[in-house]
Amino acid sequence: MRVRDTASGELVEVTGSNGSASLYVCGITPYDATHLGHAATYVTFDLLGRALRDSGLRVRYIQNVTDVDDPLLERAARDGVDWTDLAASEIALFREDMTALGVLPPAELVGVVESIDVIAADVRELIAAGAAYELGVPGADGPDIYLDLTRADDFPIVSNFTRTAMMDVIVDRGGDPDRPGKRDPLDPLLWRAERPGEPAWRVPGLPAGRPGWHIECTAIAGDRLGLPIDVQGGGVDLVFPHHDMSATQAEALGERFAKAYVHQAMVGLDGEKMSKSKGNLVLVSALRGAGIDPMAIRLLLLGHRYDAPWEFTDTDLEAARTRLSSWRAGVSANEGPAAEATVAAIRAALADNLDAPAAVAAVDAWVAASLAGAGDLAADQPGILARALDALLGVRL
Repeated sequence: MRVRDTASGELVEVTGSNGSASLYVCGITPYDATHLGHAATYVTFDLLGRALRDSGLRVRYIQNVTDVDDPLLERAARDGVDWTDLAASEIALFREDMTALGVLPPAELVGVVESIDVIAADVRELIAAGAAYELGVPGADGPDIYLDLTRADDFPIVSNFTRTAMMDVIVDRGGDPDRPGKRDPLDPLLWRAERPGEPAWRVPGLPAGRPGWHIECTAIAGDRLGLPIDVQGGGVDLVFPHHDMSATQAEALGERFAKAYVHQAMVGLDGEKMSKSKGNLVLVSALRGAGIDPMAIRLLLLGHRYDAPWEFTDTDLEAARTRLSSWRAGVSANEGPAAEATVAAIRAALADNLDAPAAVAAVDAWVAASLAGAGDLAADQPGILARALDALLGVRL
């Protein structure tokens, strides 16, 4: 199994150790519904997990959910709802969307709220190591705590961005480079001291407050999987700063964070990337509500390479619906051509950097032969292929 490692730019093998591979994928901040960009990410890593299991490895898969953070609190205040209720309802909808799309759930979906003690322990360790510093907050009972990037030997670890490139995007991606007193404008917040009206936790050795964004994944991955993990995954918009910071925090704790960093490319709409901040979303739940078969949505996603950006169109979706109908007709025949070579082609395509379009093309060829009645036909072959599609591609026919 080879995947493209963002940090090195090279194809690397995922071999695991002791028969097991660890996979950590950054999850949602639950303040809005699942859009196709989210779906593309989680279908991609679902494919990776399926391929690794098919290769004989046990997969230990953890996904976080950022169930307390500024965007969630702001949306809850805007809509006049309790932030915990908003998070719970959006997490439930996310689970429903993923189940409909045939995405196998992680072993654990781990929230920040349930991980406060684990995260706080890492923050205390970073302070003890001299890798963090306090910054006073006017009117607050205690200081904020930041990671000190001036002490980092190798930053950025994952993105390889230039300093200029990092500064160009840091504000749009949750940073506060202009805050007075920071040792480096890019220093990430580890612990936010309590502000009026905001949720806060009281833990030993830290001021009342809550975690910053990046430290949650360093702490949760280390606690639930142990470091280094085999694959860290997420959308390409997380490469910097989130995955750079997660890795740098782990280094400051004396650990390598991940052996490979794999990222889903952006999905666009009308010439722009699809994102909550822009509001140009194609929601999975809306497509489902309009009567689109979830397996057609999954086939839409499988028709594109995970590492190349693409743009959603109604034409593309209609082609996926047509493909789904064709595949169902092909495997519903009483007899079909030999499926062994097609299954082998699917496996080879997935092993080659998750080349889902090549796997889909192999199935298309088998279906075309089946519908044409070509080749030596046998009664058991359609069923063999249907089971393989379910297991390897997650497409239920």
